[in-house]
Amino acid sequence: MTTKAQPAEHLDVTIRVNGRETTTRVAARDSLADHLRDQLGLTGTKLGCEHGVCGACTVLLDDKPVRSCLMLAAQADGHELRTVEGLAGRSSLSPLQESFRRQHALQCGFCTAGFLMSATALLEHNPRPTREEVVDGLSGCLCRCTGYEKIVEAVLDAAHGNANEVGQ
Repeated sequence: MTTKAQPAEHLDVTIRVNGRETTTRVAARDSLADHLRDQLGLTGTKLGCEHGVCGACTVLLDDKPVRSCLMLAAQADGHELRTVEGLAGRSSLSPLQESFRRQHALQCGFCTAGFLMSATALLEHNPRPTREEVVDGLSGCLCRCTGYEKIVEAVLDAAHGNANEVGQ
């Protein structure tokens, strides 16, 4: 009689999060979003739809945007992860965050982290995007408060470094 191997209920996971290596024990079924929020205290990552549709949980895994609600924490083992908490310096906002502030590109703030992380990935891949490329790059994020125009302007402002020319 053979016995089936049982999957591990808990795993040790090592992830470099915002430049700092962390090793934690996770339940095999824990989502990356829950792990970030509950075990690492990084609550900037929001859980909206929990189906990967709204983009609020977007983080950068090896510099690529992923939906942390759809990914298991164990899948991030050995990878580099950036969250919204890793964008700002100790005493100042990142240029992208500053553009969001300057352009009033947020209202309730629930979706903001997802937009910031998606925009970060876009600008790192394409530092001078067109308006159409920004719209396309942010198309995976939903906001119920704004008409998106201020968000697009903020990304263009950060990319081009000139708030007065945005929208012209």
